[in-house]
Amino acid sequence: MTSAPRSPFLQYLRIDRFGRFTDYTVGPFGPHLNIVFGANEAGKTTLASFVGGVLFGWEEARGNRNTYKPVGAERAGSLFFAPSGDGKAAGAALATERLSTGSSETLMLFRARNADGLQGDVDLAADIDKDTFRTMFSLNSDELRSLRNTTDTTAKLLTAGSGAGSSPAHALAHVNERLAAFTSRAAAAEQSIPQLAAQRTEARAAERAAAEQADQWRAQDRELHELEPERAAMADRVDESNRLIEDLTAAKSSLAALADEQASLQAEYDRARAAEEEARQDARVGEAAIEPALTALTASEDRSLRDRLDALAAREARQAHSVEVAQANYNSSRAVYEALLETEDDEADRRHARWKRSMQMAFLVVVPAVLLLLGVPLFIMGRDRASLTYMALGAALSAFAALMVVGGFLMLFRPDKEGNVRKERFNDAHWVMVQDEKKLEACRAAEADAARQTSEELVGYGLASAHGSLRQARVLLDEAREGRAAVALCRQRQQASAARAAAAGRRLQEIAAERAALLGRVGLGADATADEVEGELEHRIRQRAGLLDAFESMNRRSGELASILGQARHELTFDQCKLETEQISTRLEEAKTDFVRLLLAKRMLEAAIATWESKRQPEVYAKASRLLSMMTEGRWVEVVLTGEGTLEVVDAVKTRRAPVHLSLGTCQQLYLALRIALLTTAENVGRAIPILADDILVNFDERRRAGAARALVELAEARQVILFTCHEDAVRALKKAAKQAGRPATVVNL
Repeated sequence: MTSAPRSPFLQYLRIDRFGRFTDYTVGPFGPHLNIVFGANEAGKTTLASFVGGVLFGWEEARGNRNTYKPVGAERAGSLFFAPSGDGKAAGAALATERLSTGSSETLMLFRARNADGLQGDVDLAADIDKDTFRTMFSLNSDELRSLRNTTDTTAKLLTAGSGAGSSPAHALAHVNERLAAFTSRAAAAEQSIPQLAAQRTEARAAERAAAEQADQWRAQDRELHELEPERAAMADRVDESNRLIEDLTAAKSSLAALADEQASLQAEYDRARAAEEEARQDARVGEAAIEPALTALTASEDRSLRDRLDALAAREARQAHSVEVAQANYNSSRAVYEALLETEDDEADRRHARWKRSMQMAFLVVVPAVLLLLGVPLFIMGRDRASLTYMALGAALSAFAALMVVGGFLMLFRPDKEGNVRKERFNDAHWVMVQDEKKLEACRAAEADAARQTSEELVGYGLASAHGSLRQARVLLDEAREGRAAVALCRQRQQASAARAAAAGRRLQEIAAERAALLGRVGLGADATADEVEGELEHRIRQRAGLLDAFESMNRRSGELASILGQARHELTFDQCKLETEQISTRLEEAKTDFVRLLLAKRMLEAAIATWESKRQPEVYAKASRLLSMMTEGRWVEVVLTGEGTLEVVDAVKTRRAPVHLSLGTCQQLYLALRIALLTTAENVGRAIPILADDILVNFDERRRAGAARALVELAEARQVILFTCHEDAVRALKKAAKQAGRPATVVNL
């Protein structure tokens, strides 16, 4: 089984002059795993250095380092790349012929002098830089001891395939260089903000000096020939004294302000620490006050439990309502029954019936008689007066009286069924009362059973102290929730107090640094006291008073030549200084604007790199964990990145350990796994560049060497790997691993 062809890959090394090699060809190499085997001093390290020199330039001679420069000749050589991963080796003679004829079948990179740069198909090395090559593509046993610049290297590898014109990591490096230029204090940095600020300070000082010079000219013109040198020297001494006094005055004021702030911050720091400890104690007391079963109750569990209590309360309310309804029905039916019992007296009923019949008779006699007495006269009156209204009204009243008489007689002779109805109603009332009594007993039994179930369920929820009371259970839940909230609030107070203490501590350190800087600017030691500053200021003031007295003595003699002031009006120095100050200020503001833009670009690039790392790093560490487990036969199973950005490894029993606590061989296996994981993940970085490994298995035992060999074979499936070694055991392990994986392994003997 062979992997899919890849394009291109390094096929030959053609060394014109490099180290001890002259007119020498090494190869052919295959597209996957290549083993360069040779004894000590056969030139393996020289060949690895040659590849890096062709790609990124020959090393310059510094100290005692070996730069492989031949005596009396310049280093030169070529790298030949096959355009297809299926290309077959054609021999050293073919490589030499292609170099001389410029055959288009082979891609070539050539370098002679560094000044001429890399020549040939330079696009082969366009997707990798020198630092990435040396850190990730060129490995030796010493480099496997540590992974220097982990963040920068990972960012370069993981962002090189982002689709932009250049890697965000490269762009970030360029932005950092620009920012360094803006903050450089070198005199040659034209855009340096400190330099421009210093120039502006100098220009303003020159502007002030020009203004003072204009005042001084009034005195210099009086006795120009006699007083000019002495007066100019005196003016310089006065200026210097003024500058020193201003600096000392400013330093005194600033030191007083810093001292006040320091005292306030120290008090704030002490208060914050005390508040932090108090919040910690309050949190402990609050946790102790909560019911043990409710201490770790989550919000969702609390809501669920309250919903259950509501359901139990609803059931309890329904039972209570049923009992109340049954009780009310029973009371009502019993009241009706008892009322019927009290009304069983027949004599009273008969007296009531006679009274009722008398009232009916009186009503039937009186009312119709009144109506007839009204109706007949009205009818007669209407007929006498020929009034239809009165006649109609009288006739209507008379007719209505007749109808009432007829109806009354019918009611008097209607049969009396009231007795039978009374008996039936008594029997019905007794039956209803018995039914309501049984319903009441059933409801009370159901209520007692529901109360027992509620009590048992509350005990199961850890609310036994509620004694079956749902109201008390809610109170316990409320108290527990309030307690947990109080504990959380105490924790927040503790964190806030710790943050305040940390901020106060940082500011106290800054105040100490600012105080030292202030004292340094006025020529005093960092341990100088405020009294020493005051004494120095008084000394300078007395010194300036003497200088001013002497200078004023010279100025008093200048009145005799006041007529020459007109000549000073044509002096343009002050205007020129003002113009220069404005120009420098404009350049400084522009530099600050550019600096802010670069800072914004830096943050955006850092955010972009962080985004890429967050997307790709999990894959890298997952692969590294698998490879490390394979190399160590399951002894170490996981590679993780802590929140502080440091690496840790986890063994089979979940014990974490930092790389510094690992053995030399295990540490090298860890970083070899990380490099292989990064290289297989960042597939768009250095696609044509081989991985050069110089005796990286020397510190591995036989079993772990076999695991590392399998990892290298796996890397060789994605990238071309060239491993230099002088150990036959390493060669056998690599060939065996390649054979087991069904992958080709090319061996080149030196």
